[in-house]
Amino acid sequence: MRLSHRLILLSLAVIRLVWAQPDTDWWRHAVIYEIYPRSFADTNGDGVGDLNGITKHLDYLTTLGVDAIWISPFFPSPQVDFGYDISDYRAIDPRYGTMADFDRLQEEANKRHIRLILDFVVNHTSDKHPWFVESRSSRTNPKADWFVWRDAKPDGKPPNNWQSIFGHSAWQWEPARKQFYYHAFYKEQPDLNWRNPEVRKAMYDVMRFWMNKGVAGFRLDAVTSLFEDLKLRDESTRPGRNAYGEPIVSREYTDNLQELHDVLREMRQVTNEYPGRVLIGETYVPNVGELAKMYGPKNDELQLPMDTQFGFLNRLSADAFRAKLRDAEAGLHGNVPLLVFDNHDNPRSWNRYGDGAHNMEIAKLLAALLLTPRAVSLMYYGQEIGMENNDPKRIEDVQDPIGRIGWPKEIGRDGERTPMQWTSGPEAGFTTGKTTWLPIPPSYQAHNVQVEERDPKSLFHFYTTLIRLRKDNAALRDGSFELVNENDSNVLTYVRKSPQGQMVLVALNFTASPRTESYKVGKDSTTLLSTFASAGAKVDLKKLELPAFGVYIGEIK
Repeated sequence: MRLSHRLILLSLAVIRLVWAQPDTDWWRHAVIYEIYPRSFADTNGDGVGDLNGITKHLDYLTTLGVDAIWISPFFPSPQVDFGYDISDYRAIDPRYGTMADFDRLQEEANKRHIRLILDFVVNHTSDKHPWFVESRSSRTNPKADWFVWRDAKPDGKPPNNWQSIFGHSAWQWEPARKQFYYHAFYKEQPDLNWRNPEVRKAMYDVMRFWMNKGVAGFRLDAVTSLFEDLKLRDESTRPGRNAYGEPIVSREYTDNLQELHDVLREMRQVTNEYPGRVLIGETYVPNVGELAKMYGPKNDELQLPMDTQFGFLNRLSADAFRAKLRDAEAGLHGNVPLLVFDNHDNPRSWNRYGDGAHNMEIAKLLAALLLTPRAVSLMYYGQEIGMENNDPKRIEDVQDPIGRIGWPKEIGRDGERTPMQWTSGPEAGFTTGKTTWLPIPPSYQAHNVQVEERDPKSLFHFYTTLIRLRKDNAALRDGSFELVNENDSNVLTYVRKSPQGQMVLVALNFTASPRTESYKVGKDSTTLLSTFASAGAKVDLKKLELPAFGVYIGEIK
């Protein structure tokens, strides 16, 4: 065999080997897109979204540029909490389709290099789950200790003052056992006993089941709530009343206990059996120090705990966001933060940050703030087209039990879960039927995929351009992060610098007034993306003029 031919064969072998190796660090630069499956797309006309609806729109997600989709629960469930009360972790709820539909979704997503991340509800099951049905039947059955059971006080009252996050006592009496069980959320969502090794093994086997089917990882729901104080100490109360008219308790004995980290390390060991898998945490913690702990002392716990302190500031402040970015750089020991502005549990950022006059400009500013720091970015379906909350106006219209319990101070989460707005046609193109499970806001006529794909100045095109830029530009993809002009309370500015020396400046005007900025990081800049300057335009960095809520991203020369 001639040398040249052998070299060709060797080269092909190397190429095959490279393609065969999993990209284990894919998540470090990822854009992850949350899909609430009830509300993404309905293909059978019942007004509720399904797995085939996700498959149908994978090309749209490819155009948008996302790397992975996190799908909220689609497992069998009584739907008390719309899927977050699971009765079978290894099956598909018929409302959403079949296991064959899931396998097809996985296959089609793989073809487009889009990974699937599942919502793993680790804190609790449904009270209809066979584990709990058995556990509640007696104190001596094989699963008697799989949930958190405690005796009543001598007067018959609950063991302590712990409250459900969704209102009222966190303890529910079970006549068959003559005991209370603990539920951090609804009474139909009993908490698993994570101190029981059998529970841990069963849940880790669930993870293996889905990873064997090809999923890329898990978003761990309510993960900080896994453990409660064994001494059952009453939680301290604070002045005032919550939305349910009850005393406000601290949750010091029911949230973020130290034992959580043992479980996170074990979960990481399970996912490490499958290279390239990722663990995302729903981590509502009070400060960057607690967030840093979620990565583990040896980076052996979560790869991506959510930095919920960032996107839920709920006020436009250059100083406040600068402080959060500084915290992430200095306080996370070099780990990559996971930034998020929108999800299924909070009003949409359009409503929380918009001022009614500059909502589109502000939405583009938030997009830049999400996608240009050194971070992984988490989006929520419809965020890219400017979907807004459609909150119920009457208690009769509320579907979320939180809203029914706490109305009118707590109106529930229906408003941020409305169907995806695909077209200007009937029911926003969401369903082939005549009704949707939640009503669609009138603004869908202007804010839908069909309209925005045709408008080069739309929010959708701003997102797609920004995501593409993030992938293609070495400084935005791999670069370091440095704040500049740190005493400016009006404009937030930072520089990303690639290992090869390429520098990109990001300037964000947080005010409704024009601002003129001067920077010493370079003489001029070539515009990459801006809300006011054309791509390729030269800008003098000694006199950068930013309009109201203006965004400027440019390569420093």
